[in-house]
Amino acid sequence: MVGEEALLEALNSTPVRDGVPADLWQDERELRRWAIRYGGGAPAEQAWLRRTRGALQAVVRGESGPDVLMPVLTGVRKVPRLDAGRLEWHLEVEVERQLAVELVLAWARVQEESPGRLRPCANSECRLFLLDRSRANTARWCSMKTCGNRIKARRHHARQRPAGPAEPADTEGRDAHS
Repeated sequence: MVGEEALLEALNSTPVRDGVPADLWQDERELRRWAIRYGGGAPAEQAWLRRTRGALQAVVRGESGPDVLMPVLTGVRKVPRLDAGRLEWHLEVEVERQLAVELVLAWARVQEESPGRLRPCANSECRLFLLDRSRANTARWCSMKTCGNRIKARRHHARQRPAGPAEPADTEGRDAHS
């Protein structure tokens, strides 16, 4: 079953590199490597994974509601099975949708177990996501080393700049238009 790590890797597969948005999953080999690592790898699943990743990114950013995930889940069933005396739940879904469905289920688990902790980086120039595991739930950046330091440095630099030229003072008793 796909977990938090795979979910974050999927969400973060569209980073900004050297100021240019990139999509790591446009490289079929890269997407296939990711899928194999999490139990998939069938060529037919790539379109489902890309579509699901995009929908999940929109949901986490607040651009779409969770209803955009329903096409991935349509017709999916979880069925109980006994295995060595233990009850286990298995997904019944076409192979090409298996990993996509597991991504949505991983997102749902995070929403249930850690509500409000999965969010986009607060750096508006960044396209990455974070899962805040801090006790205070105050993490804002995907990485303090990169985005956090950049934002703090910009704020510091903005505070250190001298104010612009002062406007000329209006002399008492003088008409400003003369």
